[in-house]
Amino acid sequence: MRDAEKVTFGGSGLDRAAELRTRPEDVALMPSEVILLWRGKILTQAPNLDRLARLDSRHSILQEASEDTVLVGRQEDGRLILARDISTWEPDAFDPADIGGFFDKSEQTHPALSEDMVFAELRRIMTRLSPREAEIAATAKAIFAWHKSHGFCAKCGTKSDFRQYGWQRTCEACGAHHFPRTDPVVIMLITRGNRVLMGRSVGWPEGMYSLLAGFVEPGETIEAAVRREVAEEAGIKVGAVEYLASQPWPFPASLMFGCRGEALSEDIEIDPLEIEDAFWVTREDIMLAFAGEHPKLMPARRGAIAHFLLRYWLADKI
Repeated sequence: MRDAEKVTFGGSGLDRAAELRTRPEDVALMPSEVILLWRGKILTQAPNLDRLARLDSRHSILQEASEDTVLVGRQEDGRLILARDISTWEPDAFDPADIGGFFDKSEQTHPALSEDMVFAELRRIMTRLSPREAEIAATAKAIFAWHKSHGFCAKCGTKSDFRQYGWQRTCEACGAHHFPRTDPVVIMLITRGNRVLMGRSVGWPEGMYSLLAGFVEPGETIEAAVRREVAEEAGIKVGAVEYLASQPWPFPASLMFGCRGEALSEDIEIDPLEIEDAFWVTREDIMLAFAGEHPKLMPARRGAIAHFLLRYWLADKI
């Protein structure tokens, strides 16, 4: 597919400096900048929220951060990009219910930082960031989320240790090594003539629909996963399948395989345990939804691969 890597969080050519992950003595001597996270949110420059805030590695706020440091990568000038987490900080007068979710517009400002630096939800700002900034933010967010949920050895149950600047956990009890997990997910542009299959999960905001998606199972190809998921969720048989583009999705840590599939049937039979609703949508209806003028359908979320695939389908570039 043309322009496949232009999807949000697509490859920006970031040098991940993997050779330095086992050389802390070298890292300590190299110039670096720090990006900061708080409960999954990224420290961002206000008011435009279009670039990450970069801190000097000696900034006083880092005394409040966890000792765990992620080596995200290296810039063209040789400066390292490190990530730290300050989730133990409790802001004054904030409602935890405001954090996370589909439409978290809340911003938090730490008293030790300037007022033009705020913690913002990455879903909200992802399309404002440059490809490089988006890749850095997605990487740091996904790595910290993995450590938060994988603190104990999957082999023996002992608490494991943060190693290799975040790219490994080691169990001192049994010697097992664990590495950051990425879950493969297929997301499908299923078409039949001038129509595309759209669905929604239980609990989504009213009017929010997207392309069908699901996890790839062990021992399964991407193509087989597309056919199985569409059959399970909507009762539609799918024939030819082709891969289009991929997207890292750090919510919390998936790799979305965008595919196109040709529907061999059109009668929808929903599995209510899988999805709440599904229906066929014409190109004209998708255009109205993108313009915010459809009576039922909200536009697909900008920045998500579903929006990317639908936009290219409308432009006849797939």
